[in-house]
Amino acid sequence: MTTLIRKVWESVSSRKGSNTESTSSSSSSSSLATSSTACLGAFDRVPTDLLMQIVRLVGPKEAAKLSAVCKAWRCLVSDNELWIFFLQNQKKQEEPHWDSFLFSETHLRSGYPLQPFWSQMPQLSFMAIYGQREQVPGSVIIDGGSGYCKFGWSKYACPSGRSATFLEFGNVESPMYSRLRHFFVTIYSRMQVKPSSQPVVLSIPICHYDDTESAKASRRQLKEAIYKVLFDINVPAVCAINQATLALFAARRTSGIVVNIGFQVTSIVPILNGKVMRKVGVEVMGLGALKLTGFLRELMQQNNIGFESLYTVRTLKENLCYVAADYEAELSKNTQASFEATGEGWFTLSKERFQTGEILFQPRLAGVRTMGLHQAVALCMDHCHSAELTDDDAWFKTVVLSGGSACLPGLAGRLEKELHGLLPPSVSKGITVIPPPYGADTAWFGAKLISNVSTFPGPWCMTRKQFRQKSKAKLMW
Repeated sequence: MTTLIRKVWESVSSRKGSNTESTSSSSSSSSLATSSTACLGAFDRVPTDLLMQIVRLVGPKEAAKLSAVCKAWRCLVSDNELWIFFLQNQKKQEEPHWDSFLFSETHLRSGYPLQPFWSQMPQLSFMAIYGQREQVPGSVIIDGGSGYCKFGWSKYACPSGRSATFLEFGNVESPMYSRLRHFFVTIYSRMQVKPSSQPVVLSIPICHYDDTESAKASRRQLKEAIYKVLFDINVPAVCAINQATLALFAARRTSGIVVNIGFQVTSIVPILNGKVMRKVGVEVMGLGALKLTGFLRELMQQNNIGFESLYTVRTLKENLCYVAADYEAELSKNTQASFEATGEGWFTLSKERFQTGEILFQPRLAGVRTMGLHQAVALCMDHCHSAELTDDDAWFKTVVLSGGSACLPGLAGRLEKELHGLLPPSVSKGITVIPPPYGADTAWFGAKLISNVSTFPGPWCMTRKQFRQKSKAKLMW
């Protein structure tokens, strides 16, 4: 078998070489073709499933070469199952989950606006997709965040660094352009890469929530400032998308409601086919991660639990706190647990563990005058239902959580339970709440899906020329 494969390689090389040879070598080429035909005929006696195993072993590059040998090999090598095997085994670092890969190639390859129905997508050739993904340049991903920024390479498994978000970066009294330039130059310096070397995918926190002319103008001003700064430092192409949409993509959805627990506020964002439905309404709770941490600090002080910094309190929140399925029942349980904080020793918490997250549903416990999370999501769903944007209400019944504090264990289950109890059966039927698919880095991984799709950067990015012409000025955020 090894000899036969070697002869096939020789015949392929001979065919390529014969294209540049003079006509005087035609008799030699004819001889090679004859031996090649005989060689290939020997493969007819080998079962197809065994041939497929051989092709799998030789790898994707050699398999692609085999497709040039003859029609039979071309049919075998172009089989989608073979290239799915290569994609699953050769691209694990870029995209470890096959369902995420399939989602990105079926729903995101055409760029924005997204295809509303999967059935409209053409039949995919995974052989072609493999080749196209090999040519994708990758990108720098910067997830702006509302508390802190995550940045790194799209080809890497996770973000490589963190910094303050551009919303809080530098002197907040400085002009927006100056702050943004300082921010991006600092990020590229930390990554030790020239801005001109790669496209950038930028995640922007949801801000200026309303659909008013004033809010639209503010979003437009921020958008143009970001593009201008990046093109001024010679970034070749820019893809700027709001954080909520990227979190939805990370959950392998294009429509749904994203609940983003940010640093200062929590936003409930309805998204249809990748577009934020601001006309339906983005609900905002004046309660975010900072308030959760502050409330835990107050509880610890009330119970004479000493600590040295707010960072320690945040660490305890992330490692010990959870959301109770039934708050009243949880009060009668023994919920004591301990955690060792670096440099400060062991801490033991009891009721503080679930009382912290409870303020998301009962903000009054922390003295905050706002509706509970379940009430805000239910209100958003009611608006989506009343808007009748599609014939099927299923689009808004998937709720995706995002943000570091959204990772509290039990939060997704509690929210789903509360929604089923709060909404009428006609609306609540089919509601599913999904925890942050990639934890605090969910939006970063949504950007990673776009960065590695086979058609990137073309349909997703704006170039300097396009920015000047304003041809893609109405992107998704």
